[in-house]
Amino acid sequence: MNGQSFSITYDYLCPFARNANEHVVTALKDGAPWDVHFQPFSLHQAHLEEGEAAIWDTPSRHKDVLALEAGLMVRERYPDRFLDAHLALFAARHDSGRDITDEAVVREALRPLDIDVEALMEAVTDGEAHGILKQEHEDAVNTYAVFGVPTLIVGDVAAFTRIMTRPGGDAKLARESVQRILDLLTDHPELNEIKQTKVPF
Repeated sequence: MNGQSFSITYDYLCPFARNANEHVVTALKDGAPWDVHFQPFSLHQAHLEEGEAAIWDTPSRHKDVLALEAGLMVRERYPDRFLDAHLALFAARHDSGRDITDEAVVREALRPLDIDVEALMEAVTDGEAHGILKQEHEDAVNTYAVFGVPTLIVGDVAAFTRIMTRPGGDAKLARESVQRILDLLTDHPELNEIKQTKVPF
């Protein structure tokens, strides 16, 4: 299906979100004809105990969503740099094992991308990013009952999805892997859940 529009949720903390988002990015960089909205979703917020204050309303917890908000502001201010920033922030956490709650680590990940990192981080610390993250996270929960990452959203249908492998630079594999999920969501609404009982990798 050409020109397909969909959303994919992410939090840089999650290795499965890295896998799925990397497939999407790899396919897009190869020319996949998709209109993709990368939607931030805070796992810290999703895992709060009942009655706990929201992450974005708790200054002592803002570092927990620092990388998420930095990536979000790249998406907002430098959309042509977002795909690279997205991969860089996932890589900082999962390839390099860095602490992405550390502002220096986030800055280092974004610095090669030819963006104004100083202005970007000001947008994170002054609350602009908090408001956007809160809205997009709550929209995902309230509209689609999203509970985790990665979730793919096509039209009115949303599905939490785990891809066990990375594309490894194989754009054909990336495109086929994502398109297979999209086709299941759009062409087979009767299929609610499929999960292998053993991990084959």
